[in-house]
Amino acid sequence: MVLNYKLSIALSTVFFGICHMMVMAIVVHRRAVAERCPNPSMKNLVTLGGQHEGVFGLPSCPSSPSESRFCEYVRKLLNYGSYVSWIQDSLVQAQYWHDPLHEDDYRNNSIFLADINNEKVVNEEYRSNLKKLDNFVMVKFLKDSMVVPTESEWFGFYSPGQDKEILPLQQTELYLEDRLGLKEMDEAGKLQFVSVDGDHLEFSDEWFLQEIVDKYIT
Repeated sequence: MVLNYKLSIALSTVFFGICHMMVMAIVVHRRAVAERCPNPSMKNLVTLGGQHEGVFGLPSCPSSPSESRFCEYVRKLLNYGSYVSWIQDSLVQAQYWHDPLHEDDYRNNSIFLADINNEKVVNEEYRSNLKKLDNFVMVKFLKDSMVVPTESEWFGFYSPGQDKEILPLQQTELYLEDRLGLKEMDEAGKLQFVSVDGDHLEFSDEWFLQEIVDKYIT
């Protein structure tokens, strides 16, 4: 009874972003609300498995080269067409496709992610509004098979020009230039990096209550 009550209160008072395969946009769209719509004010933002730096891979692709050929083929097809204007306008998933091998194409043609990450130009309104948060809580699932790379859930991503080495947030241009205000928020203790030892969205009600509700709601 107490658990259900606290969960109901949490869901009614705090903005949550929950990333599912077919509605993966919901998480980062919640952040877009914080950046673009300052009223009513948002106190805490919690994202669960959110692809803040986008994705460059398909969910649950096999890791071995022989088994991953089909996945790689589909990825190349998506990479080829994801930045075509009508696809960007029609498919939400394409708006989260971040190709580190073609960063210029991504920045110039991504109509959503590159914009809210201030990778095109620095929108001071986005930056100012996001910094108004008391807490920006990012939950990363360490065995996530859906978000590729999983580091995107903490704003990490592939180093530009290749798809092997992954940079943590603190080593990215986004952070070092503080284009979104994340560095300032980090130094102020407003960024909360939470990890779960499980696959995508594998967590219990008890964990959610103890690690999210009790710490950031009540």
